[in-house]
Amino acid sequence: MKANLTRLIPSAQHRRRFMKNQGLRIFILAELLLMLSMLSAAQGGDTIVVDPSAPAHAFPHFWEQMFGSGRAILSLRDSYRRDMREVKQITDFRYVRFHAIFHDEVGIYDEDDHGQPVFNFSYLDQSYDGLLANGVRPFVELSFMPKKLASKDMLHAFWYKQNIAPPKDYAKWDALITEFAKHLIERYGIDEVSQWYFEVWNEPNLDFWGGEPKQATYWELYDHTARALKAVNARLRVGGPATAQAAWADAFIKHCADNQVPVDFVSSHVYGNDKAEDIFGTHEVIPRNQMVCRAIRKVHDQIQSSSMPKLPLIWSEFNASYMNEPLVTDTAYMGPWLADTIRQCDGLVDVMSYWTFSDVFEEQGVVKTPFYGGFGLIAAGGIPKPAFNAFKLLHELGDSRIEVKSDHALATRRSDGSIVVAVWNYAPPEKEGALITVTLRFKGATTTQAQVSMVDPRHGDILPTYEAMGSPRYPTQTQILKLRKAADLAPQEPRSLTNGELTLTLPSYGLALITVK
Repeated sequence: MKANLTRLIPSAQHRRRFMKNQGLRIFILAELLLMLSMLSAAQGGDTIVVDPSAPAHAFPHFWEQMFGSGRAILSLRDSYRRDMREVKQITDFRYVRFHAIFHDEVGIYDEDDHGQPVFNFSYLDQSYDGLLANGVRPFVELSFMPKKLASKDMLHAFWYKQNIAPPKDYAKWDALITEFAKHLIERYGIDEVSQWYFEVWNEPNLDFWGGEPKQATYWELYDHTARALKAVNARLRVGGPATAQAAWADAFIKHCADNQVPVDFVSSHVYGNDKAEDIFGTHEVIPRNQMVCRAIRKVHDQIQSSSMPKLPLIWSEFNASYMNEPLVTDTAYMGPWLADTIRQCDGLVDVMSYWTFSDVFEEQGVVKTPFYGGFGLIAAGGIPKPAFNAFKLLHELGDSRIEVKSDHALATRRSDGSIVVAVWNYAPPEKEGALITVTLRFKGATTTQAQVSMVDPRHGDILPTYEAMGSPRYPTQTQILKLRKAADLAPQEPRSLTNGELTLTLPSYGLALITVK
C-alpha cells in the first residue's frame, strides 16, 4: 500500500504533507474509537428493577434532622442565621449542635471577689431564641470550661482557644449545670426543653479533654453533669460519650449501668478519612465511602449487645473528611458519597449530624477564601455548594424504602404513592471514574412519564463558574450573585418511560433523582 501511495505523490514535500495528514486522520480515528468504547461501556451498564410490591421498611430521614455548626457565639451572626434558614428550607432540619456554650465569650460563668459563682444568660438567650425562631432546637453540647472554673489554663489549638481542663471544683461545676438547666426551663418551659438533648463535652478521647487519665476523668465529668441535670428535672435527656472515632461506647454504657448513672442516648463521631487503626485496631484500607457506616455499625452492635440495647444512637458528627480537602467537600463528589452513606447506614442509627451546615466557621481562623475545603453546605457569602444541592435532592426521597438489588441506588415510596429513586456514580475524589448508564425498570408502571433532577460537575456546581471568573479570593457582590445563580438546580426534566423503563447516563460524581407518579 505504501508503494502504491508513493507513486501517486510526485514530490517528497507532498509526501511529507500527505503522511502528516494521515497521522492526523489516524489520531482522530483513535479518539473516535476511544469515545465509542467509552460510550459502549456506559451503555453496557446495569438494569435496576424497581418493584413497588417488593419488601419495604420505614425510612425516616435520619441524615437531615440535625446539623453541626461552628462554636456557640457564631449563632448570633446574621450570616449564620441566613445559612441556617436556607438549609432549613431544603431539609428536615430540627436540631443544631455547636461547641463552646460555656466559653468565656458567651459570658455565662464568672466569679465574684469572694470566689462565688455569678451567672449571666444574656448571650445564651439570644442564641437559643434565634434558633427556636427559625424552627431549630439546640442539641446542647456542654463544653468547654470557663476560665475561672478551670483547674488550669489549658488552651486548645483552635483559633478561639477554648479551655479543655477539668473543673477546679466539681461543686461549682454542678452549680453551673444546675443553674443553666433551671434557666432554660424557666425561659422555655419543660415541655420544650425536654425535647432537646444534652451531650456531655466533645471528643474527650482526643485533645479536647485535658483530664488524665482521659477515660476515668471523663466518667467523673459525665456523672456529675448527668446527675445535676436529672436533679433539676428527670425529663431532661442526657448522653455521651461524644467521642471521636467511634470510641468508648461499650465502656461508657457499662460504666453507666454499673454505677447507676443516668443515660438517655449514646453519641460518637467518625469521618470518611479516619483510619482503620484508630477505629477497629486493624491495618486494612477502608474506602472513604464505607468508613462512616462501618464505624456506626460497630457502635450499633455494641449497644445491641449491652445491658441497655434500646439506647438511641446519635451520630453527632460525620462528613467525608475531617480535613480541609477542596476536592471533597467543595465538589460534586459529595452527592454520591452522601447518597451511598445514607444507603449503608439505614437501620443502624437514629440521627446523623452532618458537620456542618455552614462555612460561618472559625476553628482554623477567619475564612480566607470561599472554597478551601470547608465543612459547610454553604460557603462564605451565602454560596451553596454541590453538597447543599445533594441534600436538597435527597430530601425528596420517600419515607418507605423499597428493596432493590443495587449498591448505587435507593428506591423509596412517598405517602402519596409516588416512587422516588436516587441513583449515583461514585468514584473516589482523587480518581475520576467513567460514565455509567443505568436502566431503571419500573415494574407494573402505568405512567409514561418521569421527572429527573441532577447534581454533577455540570449541574448545581458553582466551581466552574468560580474558576472562570479567576477564583477571586474576595468575590464582589456581583460575583456572589452570579455564583448563587450558578448553584441553582435546573427544574425537573420530564423524561419518557418506554415499556416502563428509563435509561440514564451519569458522569463520574453524578447524582440523579427520579420521580414516577
